[in-house]
Amino acid sequence: MRSLIETHGLTAFYGDFQAVFGVDIRLDAGETIAVIGANGAGKSTLMRSISGVIANRPEMILHRGEPIGALAAPDVVRRGIALVPEGRKLFPSLTVEENLQVGAYGRKVDGPWTLETIYGLFPILKERRRNPATALSGGQQQMVAIGRALMSNPDILLCDELSLGLAPVIIKDIYAAFSKIRATGAAIVIVEQDIAQALKVADRVYCMMEGRITLSGRPAELDRADIHAAYFGAETHELH
Repeated sequence: MRSLIETHGLTAFYGDFQAVFGVDIRLDAGETIAVIGANGAGKSTLMRSISGVIANRPEMILHRGEPIGALAAPDVVRRGIALVPEGRKLFPSLTVEENLQVGAYGRKVDGPWTLETIYGLFPILKERRRNPATALSGGQQQMVAIGRALMSNPDILLCDELSLGLAPVIIKDIYAAFSKIRATGAAIVIVEQDIAQALKVADRVYCMMEGRITLSGRPAELDRADIHAAYFGAETHELH
């Protein structure tokens, strides 16, 4: 069966600086994959490339077998690929509900996600729907960012650094929503620095270091020492 997303020898640059070197990953229908790695490993650049924020050569990224590497972000959204960006990137002048509604502008299709089903997923957002989105707590803002992406009813949800800067209890609440998102049939890519969290939710894991894939496999098949080496390289650190 053809993969939903495949990258082939993906490279990505910021000006003259190369951030990603020859990365090959795949995402299959209904699957959740996690991309782990330390800060600066190239994970966010990979997500920006797939989502069209960074332009690449067309054949470096395939969606359902078709080259999309050179498509702009709005065209990628219209194909059913939505990004929850690192740092949330909410619109400060808009309310919670208005931020959510923005997510539906780029792709109006029938699907499981509406304002009401988003509020069912994150009830606190219904209570705060008239508040400015950036007046919410960090965890609630992350819920808005996820909800905004879901409003386009994507087949593929890209989640970049969901847990960064959030308290563990909030992270647990956010990740608890993912079983409901998966139940709609969406495939998910989660970018995480937290190894334990990534291994818990993913069908398969890719580890990145210095812009390259250093390890991949199913969580049950990956040895702790191998993950340690792939994540940190030769340095000695404790896994968390």
